[in-house]
Amino acid sequence: MHAAAETTARRRLAVEIVAQDLEGVRIALDAGADRVELCAALATGGLTPSAALIESAADLGRDAGRTGFVHVLIRSRPGDFVYTPEELALMRRDAAHAVRLGASGVVVGALDRSRAIDLEAVAAFRDALGAAELTFHRALDLTADPVAALTDLAGLGVARVLTSGGAARVSEGLPILRALAAAGTGVQIMAGGGATPDDAAALRAAGADALHLSARRTLIGGPTGPGGGDSCYDGTDARIVRAAIAAARA
Repeated sequence: MHAAAETTARRRLAVEIVAQDLEGVRIALDAGADRVELCAALATGGLTPSAALIESAADLGRDAGRTGFVHVLIRSRPGDFVYTPEELALMRRDAAHAVRLGASGVVVGALDRSRAIDLEAVAAFRDALGAAELTFHRALDLTADPVAALTDLAGLGVARVLTSGGAARVSEGLPILRALAAAGTGVQIMAGGGATPDDAAALRAAGADALHLSARRTLIGGPTGPGGGDSCYDGTDARIVRAAIAAARA
């Protein structure tokens, strides 16, 4: 094997786990994940979690001696990523408040009506965060030219992007993931979207820096009563988390 290819194949992937509750944060911590993306309502694509959950998750990370562990999704509603000025102002306040509560970074995405990056909005998020990290999420996958968009995000000080390579699943988006990694912008390429532990080797070979997955399993709760909604809910599966970390570090 060529030396450069061998180095790429052996390079360690960071692992980020999506967590919707403190149990998910604990599972990720105990398994040795590098980060969590903290959110609520993952079934809708994820929304901004509560202030108490952010603060409590940050406390868990700090008590475990894990700096940089909690990154918070900032998304005010389900649906598209074209936001009104009022929505963006609310999201900036949420982002700044998440950092005050102990988050090490936030995860955002904003597009204009042409599906290009809303550069003004991203710059305002970056300014609101101080020294905390900014991750741009899979809104990148909706842009016409993800590599050009990545270059723009690099210029705004974005630390990493979450992307499936423009596909429904990371396993189908490897060509774009390779192109993003090869662009050499300095922005970390975090592959996520239908990802499983089995994708780790191919993502490493494509040049990705991190693997992002929800590692979910369905839990059955008790009766919710008339009109109470579905008693099933998602929880973090420790076995999937451990498998992902093992695969990423193989």
